[in-house]
Formats: sequence, C-alpha cells, structure tokens
Amino acid sequence: NNFLRLCVLKVTQQSEKHLEKILNVDEFVKRVFSVIHSNDPVARAITLRMLGSMASIIPERKNAHHSIRQSLDSHDNVEVEAAIFAAANFSAQSKDFAAGICNKISEMIQGLATPVDLKLKLIPILQHMHHDASLASSSRQLLQQLVTSYPSTKMVIVTLHTFTLLAASSLVDIPKQIQLLLQYLKNDPRKAVKRLAIQDLKLLANKTPHTWSRENIQALCESALHTPYDSLKLGMLSVLSTLSGTIAIKQYFSSAPGTAATTARSFDLVKLAQECCYHNNRGIAAHGVRILTNISASCQEKDLLPLEQDAVFGLESLLVLCSQDDSPGAQATLKITLTCMVKLVKCRPHLSQSVVESLLTQLHSAQDAARILMCHCLAAIAMQLPVLADGMLGDLMDLYKLIGRSTTDKKQELLVSLATVIFVSSQKALSSEIKTVIKQQLENASNGWTAYRIARQASRMGNHDMARELYQSLLTQVASEHFYFWLNSLKEFSHAEQCLTGLQEDNYSSALSCIAEALKSYHKGIASLTAASTPLNPLSFQCGFVKLRIDLLQAFSQLICTCNSLKTSPPPAIATTIAMTSGNDLQRCGRISNQACMKHSMEEFRNLATRYGDLYQSSFDADSATLRNVELQQQSCLLISHAIEALILDPESASFQEYSSNGTAHVESEYERRMMSVFNHVLEEVESLNRKYAPVSYLASNTCLCNAVIALLKVPLSFQRYFFQKLQSTSIKLALSPSPRNPAEPIAVQNNQQLALKVEGVVQHGSKPGLFRKIQSVCLNVSSVLQSKSGQDYKIPIDNMTNEMEQRVEPHNDYFSTQFLLNFVILGTHNITVESSVIDSNGIVWKTGPKTTIFVKSLEDPYSQQVRLQQQQGQPPSQQQQQRTAYSRF
Repeated sequence: NNFLRLCVLKVTQQSEKHLEKILNVDEFVKRVFSVIHSNDPVARAITLRMLGSMASIIPERKNAHHSIRQSLDSHDNVEVEAAIFAAANFSAQSKDFAAGICNKISEMIQGLATPVDLKLKLIPILQHMHHDASLASSSRQLLQQLVTSYPSTKMVIVTLHTFTLLAASSLVDIPKQIQLLLQYLKNDPRKAVKRLAIQDLKLLANKTPHTWSRENIQALCESALHTPYDSLKLGMLSVLSTLSGTIAIKQYFSSAPGTAATTARSFDLVKLAQECCYHNNRGIAAHGVRILTNISASCQEKDLLPLEQDAVFGLESLLVLCSQDDSPGAQATLKITLTCMVKLVKCRPHLSQSVVESLLTQLHSAQDAARILMCHCLAAIAMQLPVLADGMLGDLMDLYKLIGRSTTDKKQELLVSLATVIFVSSQKALSSEIKTVIKQQLENASNGWTAYRIARQASRMGNHDMARELYQSLLTQVASEHFYFWLNSLKEFSHAEQCLTGLQEDNYSSALSCIAEALKSYHKGIASLTAASTPLNPLSFQCGFVKLRIDLLQAFSQLICTCNSLKTSPPPAIATTIAMTSGNDLQRCGRISNQACMKHSMEEFRNLATRYGDLYQSSFDADSATLRNVELQQQSCLLISHAIEALILDPESASFQEYSSNGTAHVESEYERRMMSVFNHVLEEVESLNRKYAPVSYLASNTCLCNAVIALLKVPLSFQRYFFQKLQSTSIKLALSPSPRNPAEPIAVQNNQQLALKVEGVVQHGSKPGLFRKIQSVCLNVSSVLQSKSGQDYKIPIDNMTNEMEQRVEPHNDYFSTQFLLNFVILGTHNITVESSVIDSNGIVWKTGPKTTIFVKSLEDPYSQQVRLQQQQGQPPSQQQQQRTAYSRF
C-alpha cells in the first residue's frame, strides 16, 4: 500500500534528528530496501526518497548507490525526481558517491534528450561536489559551460546560485565567483538575474568578507550609484553595509601603493552613503547611515574624520522621521538607527552629548512604540558613558508623569523603559522626589508585573532602597507561596545591600555593625530563597551567588576584627628586631602572626575566589554581564588576599604586575567602572606603602586593609539579569547501559572481564538555543572508586583500584553516544560516576553536569574460585606430610 509507505516516509523525514538512535540499522534498511525491486514505479520512488532521507546514517551503502544510479535512467518522471532527491542527499554525505555520480549528472545535464525542467532539478546536485579540489574544479567547468550555453532566465538563476553555493562550500575560487556575480549584476538587463546576483553577493559577504578586494567593492558602488531602481539599490546597499562592518572596509580604505586615481575612486563608497542618508526610502537611508557609522567606527584616518558629523546628522534625521511613524517598517528602521547610535557613541565618546540631547528632545514628540526603543538606546549609552547629567533628570521625570496619565497599550512597557533610564542616570542615589514620582505612577498604573520589572531594574542598577520598597509593596499581590518567598528574599537582599551604603572610611566599629545587620538580612533572605525553589526551578545559581556573598561579608567582617585586635594588642617595640634576628618577617605582626589569623584570612579569600570561579564555570546559560559580575566578585577576593600577602605576610615576593593590567579592558557598566576604580586605588595604595615604608608598620597596613574592605562594600552590588531571568536554557540528559532495574542494585561483572559502559546523551534547549554560547562538544568523565572489598585483605596497586577516563564527543542533532571499557580486578563493590561538561565554540570548558552514578559488583570468575578452593582443601595434608618427614629424621 503506497499510502502507508508515504506515511512511513513522512515520519522518517520529520524524525531526521533521531535517526542516529536506531540500534539495528541493517535490519531497518533491509525492510525498506526490498521494495526497490517492485514493479510499481511509485513504490520505487517512495523507497528512493526514503533512502535519501536516511542518507545521514547509511552514506556508504553500495546497494543504495547502485539503485539511485539505475533509477536516474528510468522512464518514469516520478521515479527520476525521487532519484534526484536521493542523489542530492547522498552527494552531501558521501565523497565516493559524489565522485561516482558526478559524470552521470554531467551527461544528463548536457544530454539533448533531457528535458529543461529536469535539468533545472539536476543542476543543484553539483553544489555538493566539494569533497575534493578536482571534483569541485570539474563541477565549476560544467557550470561555466551551462551559464554560457543556456542564457534563459531560469537556467541562469539556478546555475549561478549553484555556482555560489559550490564556491562557498569548497572555499575555492570565491574571488572569481564574486567577479562573475558582479559582472552579471552590471551587464545583465534582467531584474530577476540582478536580484539573484545581489542575494548571492550578500551570502558571500556574510561568509567570506576577507576575500573581497577593493576593486570588487568599487564595482558594487558604481553599480549602486548608476542603477535607477530603488529595490536593486536597496539590495546593493545591504551588501555594502554588511561589508562595512567587517575587515573588508579597512582593505578598501587602506592606502594603495600606486596612483592617486585609486585613492580618489576609493571615496565612491562615502559618496554613495552620503547620497543615500537622506533618501526618501527609509531602508536605503538606514543602510547609508549604517555604512557611515561603520566607516567612522573602524577607520581612524584623518581624511575620514569629517564623516562622523555626517553620520550624526543622518542618524538624527532618520530618528525624527521614524519616531513619528508607528508602522512596522518604520520601527525596524528605527532599531537600525538606534543600534548605529550606540555603536558610534561607543567608538567616538566625544559625540555622546549631541546624540543624547537629540534623543531626549525627540522623546517628547515620539510615538509610544518609538519611545520604548529610544529609552533602551539611552540606557545602553548611559551604561557605557556617564552622559546623562542631573539637569536632564527633570525632563525625564516630566515625561514619566506625562506617560503615567496616558491610556495607551504601550504604557506599561514605557514606564519600565523610562524608569530604567532614570536608574541608570542616577546610579549613586535616588532622591526622595524621584522615588515619590515613580511610586505614584505605579499606584496609578495598578499593574504588579510592571512594578516587579521596575524593582528588578532597580536591583540591577544598585538602587536597593527603591527596590526594597517595591518588593515590599508586591508581597501581598502574588497568588503562590513560592512567589511570595521569592519576593521576600529579594526584599531582604535589597535591605541587606542598603545597610552597606552607610559605610564610612576610618569608622570601623560602625562598619562591623553595618555588615552584621546586612548578614542578618541575608540569612533571612537565603531561608526565603530556599523555600521559593521547586524541583522544576531549583534556583541553583541564585542560592550559590547569595551564599558566596554571605561568606564574603563574613570574611570581610573577620578581617576587620583581626585588624582591630592588633590595635588592642600591638606587637612589641622590638618586633622588627626579632623578625630580623629570626629571619621570619611574620614576627613583625607580633601575637597575631603566631595565631596565623592573617594567613587564615588570606586562605579564606583565596578559597572564596576559587568558589566564585566554580560558580562562573557552572553558569553556561548566563549572559555576559552576569558572568562579568561574578568575575568582579572573584577579583575582589583575590585583591584582598593579595593585599594581605603584600602588606603583612610576604612583602618581598608579592608582585603587582598581574593585577595592574585589569583596568585596560573596555568597561561595560557603571558598576564595573566603580569596581575597577576601587581595584586600581587599592593596588596603588598597597604598592605605594610597600615602596615608601618598607617594612610597612602594622598600623598603616591595617588601615589600608580596612579601607580597602569598606571601599569595596560601598559600591552597591548589582544583581544581574541571570539572577532574575534565564534567556538561554541548556541541559543534558544521560542514559547509561547496562543499567540496573533498581538504582540501588549493583551490576554483576566477573573480575577477569571488562565492562563495556555505553553512555548516551541528549542536549535539551529552551526557546532560544545558542543565544549566548553554543555547545561544540561534550566532555564525558568516567571514574570508579572501590567502596567495599569482599576478597582477601592484601595490598592492592592503586592503579587497579580506580578507573579514570575522559572522552570528548560532538553532538549530532543534539544526540551523542560513546563507550568506555572499565576494569574491575579487585573483588567488591565499585561506585562508577559519569560526569558531563560542555565545551563551547571558543574552547572554554563549562561544568554544567549532570552527574550520574551506578554500582558494579566485581565477582570472582568460576575457574579461579574453583582453583582457590582446591588449593585451600589440599593445603592441610601437605603440611602434615612435611611434619612426619621432619620427625622421621630424628
């Protein structure tokens, strides 16, 4: 029944990702392949499509290859089309099949008997002939002949596109392909061919921008300048804007060792961009502005510096145009404009003031949808540069009151976006007037979700007093106890961080009381956070981050107490002399060094830094800002441990070079800027003390350490996005075989045999897979430990007691499997642990888990057991015989 066969085919095609999980491929293929000998051409066609769909698991099956070659000569069109489908799939998977079928495909394409519509279906198979250089070269020659021999529109479009895909896959002759496409774009009068050439040029611009020469870009600019059609100009500008963000733009503007004509012509791109900036088509204007922005951002030549103002004027005109329009096209153009603004300000900070002023001016008259996007842009700029002055807060607050009275559907989103801008612009402290205005508008808005989002933003920006009040107001508005505990924990954390804002330098007793108050709130919060977790949402990152914060505050408190105790029991006056006599510098600290408090404190900070590193490694799904936040906490621990070592424990061997280079990286947020400032200040203080007053007195070193702790705590902690929201979700599920029916039961293995442990796994993704980083490979670590021995108690070599193995596998369609051979020579129960970690595309290892455990019982093999029993039974008679012979001698 062909209908049932068709249903099986559909299921196979929909289950393409899971075909690798078929255990017995031979049996599966055998049942399908028997139909290929049917007299019904439709049944044979369905079978061929079935084989093509299975090409990923049977790429080298010679009987399948032979059947496809035979079916290509069939007189039935349905069967031939199915054979073409199968041939394309097998060519993509098998080098041998591609090499064998290439001549056959060439003959059919060039044959006069082959209909044109069939040739159009055969030509795309040639895109898969990229397995070696000779095959790719012969395919290119054939395609070159076809382009010239068959000038019809359909044939040229299919051939050129196949040409491009073959070049992109084989990475050979890409510059020639670019030239060919530019030639067709310039000389061919047909619009369809020009559109196809633009589409393929965009593909090559994305994939291999480094292969574009100055002449290629110049030719594209000339075509764009001379074309009368806006649709084609838009496409060409799209290619040029893609190239302008890559290395190709630097090659284009690099000074050519030659005539001045080349240099003069190189400005055609600038001329084109300046013309298009004020075009009546929004898309063309957006691409023109993007090109100018990318040139300004990447090229530092003096001749190109005036382009900055052109870019700013173009961006401002587009902003005015698109902010008044609510249509989707205008919103898309506005997004491009605002992205360019952020990029331009990041690379050219001196332009920030004019850009921000134009955004603030336009905010009042813009549509609500545009206002939201503009607020996001303002926040992004203000996060990088402190450009929003206090004088601008008045305008923002007036606008906030205005929005609070509006009744549009974008009102809630706009309240959140504008509140974010206000928080970013006044990160140090919010005035009571601003708090009152925000709370009043939220009461009028009467939307708990909006209030929560604003509170979340306040926590991210370090405005913990505002966040605490908002969380407090939301406690009674949730319907689930888990949500209640979650909000209660956030309220306590905000209160704890608010307690630390009152710290003052040189006032250590109040610092201790502030830290104690903060710890009290943190302990309440962690209890609520634990109650808020569920099996489906365990809140592991949040709990880990908060526990580390608690331990860090306790370590800071302990360090201040240790420093204070030195004041009550200072070292004796002859401490320096004793240290010089004994050769032990620690004697300078007197009794404290003997109790090793400082050494213990330093080790505690290093241990905290290691734990922060472990938290970093386990956060594969976190965004970059969250990871940077964890990194800053780790660096603060290392800084204090380094300061203790440099000032007290080992001043001579302490090095400053490895710590002083941290400030050179680009700062992404106000929190990071302030933390880096504290780091640099503390390092300078420690270094200057070491240089000026060697050896450093206990009083100066204690003051420096306490001030460093207070300076770090005075920077309000930022709870980043991953604490509240997981945008990317990745998890791995492992299945081990053999596996026991009952998890507590061990698997029986004889000690003279090896256990073949098969590990299979599936990578599970959320709604946005690979948003921040992608899995390149999975690292599987298998280890076994002897738990209990059941044999004789004799000395065992350590190598035989444990198994330690590691393998890296690349997931295919989110599935992976591998095998391990394990030895269990020692009789007894062994505990096998399989732990997985992932390696991303940059080669960084992330300890994501999971960890799976099974038990194995190693049993003595029957033959060895029989020999041992015989030896035990035969041993006493032999001893009696020896005794008798000994007596007989006397």
